[in-house]
Amino acid sequence: MKDFYIADAARFENQVITSSFVVASKQAKPKKSGELYLSLTLVDRTGQLDAKMWDNVSDFINVFDQDDFVKVRGLLNKFNGRFQLTLHKLRSMQDAEVEFDDYLPRTTKDIGRLWQTVADFVEGFRNPYLKQLVKTFMADPQIERAYKNAPAAKTLHHAYIGGLLDHVVSLFQICDLASRNYPGIIDRDLLLTGAFLHDIGKVHELSFARSFTYTTRGQLLGHMIIELEMLQEKIVQVPGFPAEYKTLLEHLIISHHGKYEFGSPKMPMFPEALMLHYLDDLDSKMESMRAHFEREPGAEWTSYNVSLERPLLNTQRFLAKLKEEAASTPCASAVAASAGDLE
Repeated sequence: MKDFYIADAARFENQVITSSFVVASKQAKPKKSGELYLSLTLVDRTGQLDAKMWDNVSDFINVFDQDDFVKVRGLLNKFNGRFQLTLHKLRSMQDAEVEFDDYLPRTTKDIGRLWQTVADFVEGFRNPYLKQLVKTFMADPQIERAYKNAPAAKTLHHAYIGGLLDHVVSLFQICDLASRNYPGIIDRDLLLTGAFLHDIGKVHELSFARSFTYTTRGQLLGHMIIELEMLQEKIVQVPGFPAEYKTLLEHLIISHHGKYEFGSPKMPMFPEALMLHYLDDLDSKMESMRAHFEREPGAEWTSYNVSLERPLLNTQRFLAKLKEEAASTPCASAVAASAGDLE
């Protein structure tokens, strides 16, 4: 286990630290003098950290690559309100030196229980074709293994091992609730099948062995095209699968980003597609907020959230002060005591 994690940075500000990380990105950039400096993004399971090496770059530039494990020594301080590591020394590490769980963030939830939750929802499907289709996906051992481990995104939301499954279970739950509110217009089984499939291509689009990066296939095709291929492969294993449902599922996949500028080839054109888009977007944004609050636990107002394009107010912390003030007010205490007498 490492001695220093990125989440502990505040305790080590203005100190020289020695620790190990995964190199998520590596760039050599010119200084004003024309000499090169190294700009790195270092990652462990608790977050990511910008790092710069200004001197003796030629001694280190070729000893490691992106996605390598490295051990570094440097000064940790803040620049423009963010922690940054100024590197003094660096070396590449061998896999034998590494405990892999130290480097990639992982869901704290029980993966087996999440997978069972999906299975329980699917078992309740009334549509036999959609039920058999999802079961066919879940029975594929390679898909099951990847689905349980893949992140839902590289950085924006649920960017951790198990993130895809965590996101889909959350989406199942809110889709289930929302479909009950519109019983005459939403086909629940179709909506939930779309939720199961909408990001399943991430298992091939993203690499998550050392850091979260795009595979070559993922870069060239994107997860939606990959999902259409996966859907076609599994549909032929379900005898008599209706062509109409295949078309609806394909549209659910290619429209779930909602807008052309967000990468959707098509806008959502039927109720289940529209609901899937908005609930997927909602769950993604709520997770982005939760993760930001977790990264800055003491902040009432967070720093700027890049994906949401705004700083965020942590209402739990904001209202906690109000409750503390109310509890210390004699009048409020008397009212509370009086209310307790009536119980």
